[in-house]
Amino acid sequence: MQTGAITAYIDVAQLALYAFWIFLAGLIFYLHRENKREGYPLENERSGSIRVQGFPSMPAPKTFQLPHGGTFSAPNDKRDTRTINARPVGNWPGAPLEPMGDPMLAEVGPGAYAERADTPDLTVDGQPKIVPLRRAAGFALAAGDPDPRGLPVVGGDGNVAGQVTDVWVDTSETLIRYYEANVNGRTVLIPNTFAKIGKGRNAALTVRSIHARHFQNVPGTRSADQITFLEEEKIAAYYGAGTLYADPDRAEPFL
Repeated sequence: MQTGAITAYIDVAQLALYAFWIFLAGLIFYLHRENKREGYPLENERSGSIRVQGFPSMPAPKTFQLPHGGTFSAPNDKRDTRTINARPVGNWPGAPLEPMGDPMLAEVGPGAYAERADTPDLTVDGQPKIVPLRRAAGFALAAGDPDPRGLPVVGGDGNVAGQVTDVWVDTSETLIRYYEANVNGRTVLIPNTFAKIGKGRNAALTVRSIHARHFQNVPGTRSADQITFLEEEKIAAYYGAGTLYADPDRAEPFL
């Protein structure tokens, strides 16, 4: 027999190949099951008692230690019990949902959000990560970049809604997260990704996703100087809803 042969039909290379196949199959099974640690079981439109998890089944619960204290277990079978402010457009499973009432406040479709923790994101030393510049010691706008403070806030309809009063920065990533604006005496936050700063004599901070009248209903924050995960979700969802529902024409087909 040749070197490495165990019998006339089996050798070490063949066994190594079989071992690799078994390892790879086990790895795929493990990763696929770990992928179901959050978000499962899936919701079933016919009944809330049907457990939808597919194959392989969900993994056993595991408890994680959070960096700033506390624990989190997953999977935990926690279901979203919020009322869905929408109705299906058809009577078949999977039919699209149509918002009921004010679509900007229905919290469905592009305005949906996850129920994240109602606590602020923290830095490695336990301090709020996203804060206004007035509370961010050692941070300032880069020289040469436009300073939006004092600029008017213009909605997608071209009307002025308020005025920028401050900039909120992420002290860990060193970038702008929100613009703070005064709208009829009320403080609202505008995500940086939904805003554009113009140049020239008529410079303004423009938000095309919503109209000027919609700024009054932007979800607020409990604190004037920090924002929680849940508040971030709600604020981003409101502007997201505006991309489709702020103007009735946006929900119509292009052709």
